[in-house]
Amino acid sequence: MAKKTTKKKTSTKKTTKKSSSRKNVGRTVSAKRDKETTAKIEKMVEGVVKSSLAQKDPFLDIPIRSVSNMKFNQRKRILEMGENTQRRTLFNVGQARKFMQGVLLSKGCRDLIAADKTLSLRGMYYMSLHTIEGTNEKTFNEQSESDGILEDLEVTLDGLREELHVFAKKRGTMVGNITVTDNGDEINCRRMGTGGYAIPSICEPSVIQFGKCEADFVLHVEKDTVWSRFNEDRFWEEHNCILTEGSGQPPRGVRRLLSRLNKELGLPIYCLLDCDPWGHYIYSVIKQGSINLAFESERMAVPDAKFIGIRSDDYDRCELSSDVRIALNERDIARAKQIADYPWFLDRKPWQKEIRTMLGNGFKMEVESLITKDISYVTEVYVPDRLKAKDFLD
Repeated sequence: MAKKTTKKKTSTKKTTKKSSSRKNVGRTVSAKRDKETTAKIEKMVEGVVKSSLAQKDPFLDIPIRSVSNMKFNQRKRILEMGENTQRRTLFNVGQARKFMQGVLLSKGCRDLIAADKTLSLRGMYYMSLHTIEGTNEKTFNEQSESDGILEDLEVTLDGLREELHVFAKKRGTMVGNITVTDNGDEINCRRMGTGGYAIPSICEPSVIQFGKCEADFVLHVEKDTVWSRFNEDRFWEEHNCILTEGSGQPPRGVRRLLSRLNKELGLPIYCLLDCDPWGHYIYSVIKQGSINLAFESERMAVPDAKFIGIRSDDYDRCELSSDVRIALNERDIARAKQIADYPWFLDRKPWQKEIRTMLGNGFKMEVESLITKDISYVTEVYVPDRLKAKDFLD
């Protein structure tokens, strides 16, 4: 009995040493990053202080995050942010609130870095929330205000939300033939049961490292309900892949992970999304990047991502019943036409045909509609046939 106990303890020590080694590497990278981010914050605020001491109107120049300040890089096949900025000044009544919110959150982020702590977006909102002395004015009326200011800070500082020590709520799941190390802990994604591995909001190399991977590709599905069908049917095991989902439009953590799996491991990314303008937009965001966050496209976009479906002609091709048809409303129609006019879709004849067909049909369809054929039709027939035929939209 004593010998068995000794062996068990020795094994634990070895595992601890490996985990500690990985954590130390992560800490070294993080320390360097923290120092650089702190310097950026201090430089930005020093400009405000200098203007104040010179009795000039303090200001912050914020890059504009909109389609008007976005360009599509044809060579890289990603969205990039332009150089236009908006100046926010303290003595402008229309800009003073956002100016002060920016300075307040800058201090909050600097304090987080100094304390070597992280906070959620919600936590950051509450940490910065108070009533301004002598008034009934709150620093923020709701979390969406602080979220927007944090995005302004990211692009102004040319940094990432993660570098500001702020993270979003976990949303997204993974299972399949890969092992990852998450903050020093080894995670075998082949043994994650029905729930899968919850993809964290921070998927930088300092936090997530890739281990043994036998997968040939990644299948990304739109919703957890569809992901559960693929996981229960052990699709990832039979077809030697990694299976991910983003609970609708995938959050940054999921998009960053997909990008890293593609660029670092060379895994093709295939997307199974709804046949509607929102499914098309999700694909656009995964492939080219987000218009609102174009400054992050370089590290998040997957230009080689392929769209498996579902598609407008699947209604006839798969002989689906009329019960699966969901009528397009005015908002759907307007959104579809807007997406068709995106520069990265404008010269893609297959995509123009896909959107025209959907509009001509007058209805949209969800991936779940394939269940009307058979509960496992999507995992046993639809996706395997698309993969075998290499039948994708690009």
